[in-house]
Formats: sequence, structure tokens, C-alpha cells
Amino acid sequence: MYLEHFGLNELPFTLTPNTNFFLGLTSHNEALAVLITALKSGEGFIKVIGEVGTGKTLICRKLLNEIPDNFVTAYIPNPYLKPDELRRALAIELGVKQAQRMPLQLLTERIQQKLIDFHQEDRSVVLILDEAQALPEDSLEALRLFTNIETETKKLLQVVLFAQPELDERLSQTNFRQLRQRITFSYTLKSMTHQEVQRYIEHRLCMAGYKGAALFNAQLCKKISKATLGIPRLVNILCHKMLMLTYGQGHYCIDTQHLKAAIKDTEETHLSSIKLHWLYSGILILTLLAIAYTYVEFTG
Repeated sequence: MYLEHFGLNELPFTLTPNTNFFLGLTSHNEALAVLITALKSGEGFIKVIGEVGTGKTLICRKLLNEIPDNFVTAYIPNPYLKPDELRRALAIELGVKQAQRMPLQLLTERIQQKLIDFHQEDRSVVLILDEAQALPEDSLEALRLFTNIETETKKLLQVVLFAQPELDERLSQTNFRQLRQRITFSYTLKSMTHQEVQRYIEHRLCMAGYKGAALFNAQLCKKISKATLGIPRLVNILCHKMLMLTYGQGHYCIDTQHLKAAIKDTEETHLSSIKLHWLYSGILILTLLAIAYTYVEFTG
């Protein structure tokens, strides 16, 4: 790859949410502040909504890393589960033994007892679900019933939902009004501004070990921002492809031509934001073939 070419220690624009690359964008910091405040106040449901690629999973992992020590966390990354499966997943996260084989009624009793035990230890329990828009309807209702477990002064289980906007559309339905009323804190993630896109790119390169002159100038970053609408995942995809193109051509200077080719090769980016010529459609493919050929010759 292009690591040695640009003097990098690791790939700067991978799609895996890595908290080591966390920048602290305004929107992300606000979301974390809302989450911590809501959890400390002991509310039942908290919701963070964001479009695909805006950093929900990264914030989720950041929350898991930074949540106060008195919290017990149960994390379910893939909540496409039936109510019974959801109960068992929660029980396993809470440390209930033999949760997979236990009858459901006994399982529910064990979950309630675990919550009471943690409360007596002055610890709070929070269930965190990523991609919550995928929850089946009856599982959403099961979540609401979980939060009925409470003392006179405190909920024994808090729930944090990270989801795409489709969840709001579902919760707007009449049959979800009880659950909707229990969501006391909500935050919607925003896309990055032009200035934040430039900071984001420079930060990730720096964290990956880059020490040279700016690879992406301000004008180029602004065009990247327009093409991606400031969505971090799309910024990562374009920047990764642009670095590959530049490396494949044996260059060190990244320019608009590389951006145009990367946009042409990437779905979801906005082609209308930058005028494209037909010849760029093949640049990326030809460059990747050249890289592959060079690699085969070198290793052979």
C-alpha cells in the first residue's frame, strides 16, 4: 500500500471506528455531553440519531470507554433480535449464568434480580444498542417493559439507542407513543463543516504518523466536503482512494484530478459538486491495476 510512500505508520482513513482517531468534532462532543448528562440523571431512554456514516458507532465506543466507573454496561451491537433473544442477550451481558438454556420466566426474574443487586451496590445499569432502527416492533415494546423495573426514585435500567433516522419515523407511529414519551433526551448528529473536514483529514493523517507538508490543501478539503456533504465515512473513502491514486502514479502531490477520479468511483458522493470529465472514470481502475502489476513483479 501507500504507507511507506507517504511516511505513515498505519492507514489513516479506514472505515473501522477507532477511538484512537477520535477528533472531538463539535457534534460528537455535544452528543457525548448529552449522553453523560442524561445517564447521570438516571433517565430511562436516551436516543442518538445520525445518518449513515456520521459516526454513531464511534461515539458509542467512545461512550463505552469513558462512561463513569459506577455504571454497568450491556452492549448489543446488532439488535435485530426477537424479544426472547433480546432478553437472553441482555442477561448474558449482565452476567446471568446459563442464560441461553434458562426458561424465559426464570430468565426475566434473574435479570430483575441482577438489576436489584447492582442497585444495592450503588451501581447503575445501562443497555446500549447500536443500529437500533433494526429492532423488530415487538422488541421495541420489550425494551419499554424493561424500563418499568424501578424503585420509587430511580430506574434500574437505562437504555441508549444509537440509530439512523428511520427509527424516528417508526417511533412517530401511534402504537409507539408510550415508548416515545419515555425518551427524555435525544440528539441528532450533524455533518462536518468545511473547516471541520480539513481538521478531520489533518488529524487522521497526524495520528497515522504523517509529518510532511499538507497533503490536502484547504481548497481540496472544501471540495471534498461538498462532495461528501461532510459525512465522515465518505471523507474516509475519498481520501483513501486519493492516496492510492497518487501513490500508484508515483506522485506525492494530491490534486483535484485525483479527487474527481475518486468521486467517479464512489457511490453516494455528489458528482454535481465537481465537474467531471468522462476520462476520469477509468483512472482509478488503471492505477489499481498498475499497483497490482508492480506488486506481483516485486514479489515474484
